[in-house]
Amino acid sequence: MATFSRSAEVRWTGDVMHGSGEVVAASGAFVVPIRFPSTLGEPPGKTTPEELLAASHATCFGIGLRSVIGRRGGSASRVIVSATVTAEKGSAGIRILSSHLEGVVEGLEKIDEADLPDIGREVAEGCTISAAIRGTVEITPKIGAAESIQPASRESPSKPARAT
Repeated sequence: MATFSRSAEVRWTGDVMHGSGEVVAASGAFVVPIRFPSTLGEPPGKTTPEELLAASHATCFGIGLRSVIGRRGGSASRVIVSATVTAEKGSAGIRILSSHLEGVVEGLEKIDEADLPDIGREVAEGCTISAAIRGTVEITPKIGAAESIQPASRESPSKPARAT
């Protein structure tokens, strides 16, 4: 078994409620402005740990989806995955309650569309992020197939087309 590490650094200025900062990937892949989460929404261009968790979960699930489809002898022209992380802010702090994964597979070949829910469960079971949060966070995968969607016709990159 091979062991590896990934790291990121947070640079924060100010107090928790009014300060802000940035998270920097050690690989240089990204520098993202961050702030303390608000139940009222975030200012444009800044993110939170919860949104970064959603991004990590969507990335892991998307890569896993392509992998399982390939291992089962299939292919897809594109996979679109969104993850919605729901949190609760209470007296004990902020707690992640759930991560809902929704995926759309475009151009699916050599795999029956009816097998996609099972593939979604397999991917959620094997996904690194799912494994890290399983037991304390409800994980719900939902996956379906779609005809090729033109990017200009999509309303939002965070809302995949039809999923079953």
